Amino acid sequence: MKLTAFRALAIWLLAMLAGAAIVWHSRFTADMSFFLPAKPTAEQQVLVDQLKEGTVSRLLMLAIEGGDEQQRADASRALRARLGERAEFVSVQNGEAARYDIDRDFLLNHRYLLSPAVNAERFTVDGLRRAIGDSVDLLTSPAGMLLKPFITRDPTGELVELLTQFSGGNQPASQAGVWASPDGGRALLLVQTAALGSDTDGQEKAIESIRSEFAQVASAGDLRLVLSGPGLFAVKARATIKDEVAHLSLLSTLAIVAVLFFVYRSPRLLVLGLVPVLSGALAGVVAVSLVYGTVFGITVGFGSALIGEAVDYGIYYFIQSGRLGLEAWRARFWPTIRLGVLTSIFGFGALLFSGFPGLAQLGLYSLAGVLTAAMVTRFLLPPLVGPCIHVPAPGRLGRGLIAATHTLRRARLPLLGLALCAAAYLAVQHASLWHPNLSALSTVTEEDSIVDGKLRADIGAPDSRYMVVITAAEREQALQAAERAGQQLDRLQQAGQLGGYESPARFLPSAAAQAARQAALPEGDELRRRLAEAQIDSPLAVGKLEPFIAEVDAARHAAPITRDNLNGTSLALAVDSLLLQRPEGWSVLLPLRPPGGRDGLELRIGDIRAALTGSGALFIDLKHEFDDLYADYLHEALLLSLAGVAAIVALLAFTLRSMQRLVRVLLPLAIAVMLVISGLHLAGERLHLLHLIGMLLIVAVGSNYALFFDGIDAGQALEADTLMSMAVANLTTAIGFGTLALSSVPVLHAVGITVGPGAILALLLSAVFVPRETR
Repeated sequence: MKLTAFRALAIWLLAMLAGAAIVWHSRFTADMSFFLPAKPTAEQQVLVDQLKEGTVSRLLMLAIEGGDEQQRADASRALRARLGERAEFVSVQNGEAARYDIDRDFLLNHRYLLSPAVNAERFTVDGLRRAIGDSVDLLTSPAGMLLKPFITRDPTGELVELLTQFSGGNQPASQAGVWASPDGGRALLLVQTAALGSDTDGQEKAIESIRSEFAQVASAGDLRLVLSGPGLFAVKARATIKDEVAHLSLLSTLAIVAVLFFVYRSPRLLVLGLVPVLSGALAGVVAVSLVYGTVFGITVGFGSALIGEAVDYGIYYFIQSGRLGLEAWRARFWPTIRLGVLTSIFGFGALLFSGFPGLAQLGLYSLAGVLTAAMVTRFLLPPLVGPCIHVPAPGRLGRGLIAATHTLRRARLPLLGLALCAAAYLAVQHASLWHPNLSALSTVTEEDSIVDGKLRADIGAPDSRYMVVITAAEREQALQAAERAGQQLDRLQQAGQLGGYESPARFLPSAAAQAARQAALPEGDELRRRLAEAQIDSPLAVGKLEPFIAEVDAARHAAPITRDNLNGTSLALAVDSLLLQRPEGWSVLLPLRPPGGRDGLELRIGDIRAALTGSGALFIDLKHEFDDLYADYLHEALLLSLAGVAAIVALLAFTLRSMQRLVRVLLPLAIAVMLVISGLHLAGERLHLLHLIGMLLIVAVGSNYALFFDGIDAGQALEADTLMSMAVANLTTAIGFGTLALSSVPVLHAVGITVGPGAILALLLSAVFVPRETR
């Protein structure tokens, strides 16, 4: 090996080591950030926050099945106790009465600062008479059992008032003292993790803890644990992407290695042919890591298909230069390869302008990978390989390829007719081509979705589709704004236009609201006098209500409730999930319930917006935001793909300088794209944005084949070496991308099922339109 070869190899090894060091310290993730905008609107920001940090994203639903009723209840209690001691969880609820007792006692002790019913009118003579009369009447109802022990302390029923508004949402059924499904077949628990929804490592650790503790609890019984929730989906998605990227990459690599060994019949050339692939893959990850800081697992999975294209350059060099020699290959074929590389760069470069990190990463990864693979082929392989390249002559296979090319030429008219049919079909079916929402990209299986739906129905887990969001610089301002918005929402609820809502101001009123309620409380002597007048002929004489008078007087002078006072109660969880501190201030979330509950009527959005006008509150329909986000994503992907194609067309037009040649290069690519889209739709596949990226790839990859055919000099016969290099390169590309079609991850599957057959069609159609004069 000459000195230049050693120098080239040393430089390459140093670059690879530096790249490996960067990759080693890179952060990889599989969360939903791939699909989220980099610069969201105010409404989209709420969606982003809910997916990453919101309460719903941190909830895990647990069900214990098997055994008998008592075994399930005992296991539920034991599991709750064990999980409650672990730092991975901030809340573990299973409906045990002891937990309600803690919350009830807190509400009782602070009822006069918490109850929205407390005002000056309520403590007038008439107000006391009505409130106490209502409480006396309540004693004869089933709810009277709750009030009876506290009637002399709370004759106005503030505790009942608080419990009524706090229990407005769905509550699970109860069996043997714990939550259970309506049919009684399983015990239920609701867990909130300390880890954010975006912290997949933290979610995985929490899930492992649950399973470990349950194994200890259920060791003596025939019990089974069922889990569901966003955290579980994120963990499964990451594992699926990781496993499938590894397995499919290995599968495609082995298949490509087998093809190359069959062609080269040389272990040395085989190893050297993979150098551009390794270089390109590493360069792609390094570029993404340096620019974005985080590399998405889907980006790496998509990049694994780069093996199929990056290996093409080595194939072209080894097969085409074996007979011609290096200098002749550089003069004759490198300009065509270089132009093909530029078309890929122009196409992928358009994705860099995407406002969605996922698309931008795919573009940068592909651009860096293709460029690096081409440069390594051009400058590193020649000194490493040396002047003599011995690749077996195509022989019978080469002659067969030449004959096949002549045969394909006869299919030009039928294929043009098929293309017109495909164009007409797409024009008629254009409205049904695209999947309408973001669920097309979800990795959640149908089985997991069914389990999740059943558990949500059983446990009444929050489904915060509708949300009112308030922002303010200070917490006190945020709470006051929430109270003002709550007054408007109360009116809608009374009118039957709203099923209810949650607010942190119910559990932690603003200091101003607490002060106003304290001011409404009369002094002890004055309250005693009013009670004496209000309780004439009442079974609750003033003498029996001294505890009430003492506690009202104490409340007048009590310190205001702060967030720290909520520690040890489930109310702390409610406040922390609805009152969020941001770098720019505080955000309050008010989840809304439609009339009739979760499955009832949809909200009349116009009435909600009208009621909140002027309050500074923002009403958001998260499902609508999801759909809009996907529509924006799809629209942008379409525009960027068209921009990439336009850039490719402009580059080819500038380089070829012939309309006839330009049409001859582009026509096979356009027909290939139409046939792939039509075929996918006829097969029942709804298209989404990654199919769009696949179509861009068909144009970028297929242009290489069209340019090789176009580059044949007029009157020159088709050469077996050239056809052989294109056939092998096409096969490796189809293998590299086609294996992704086996993936269960929709993003990877879409790219594979689009580019795999599309690359083959691009080669065949390019052969069909070889100019007649080259025969």
